[in-house]
Amino acid sequence: MNIWIAVAVTAVGCYAVKLAGLLVPAGALERPLVKRLAALLPVALLAALTAQQTFAHGHVLVLDARAAGLAAAAVALLLRAPFLVVVGAAVVVTAGVRALAG
Repeated sequence: MNIWIAVAVTAVGCYAVKLAGLLVPAGALERPLVKRLAALLPVALLAALTAQQTFAHGHVLVLDARAAGLAAAAVALLLRAPFLVVVGAAVVVTAGVRALAG
């Protein structure tokens, strides 16, 4: 029964967050600082998520094939490669390093 309590609490929490967003006055959303933060926040969150998924294993910091794949993606981005090429480079390098490691 505990799982259903967690599902209900999560649903209520999601609804409350959505409602809070709708209740923000339109004037507050038109401020230049708010617009700049709204544009940069998704980038910062994605970067943090990428770093956590690449360099963490539980509570331990690790450098493994994922770091090499991220480096390959960064190089492809610097070379202004298309998105699919960036993802493909990361996949190929990660798989290659894992194959060489064992």
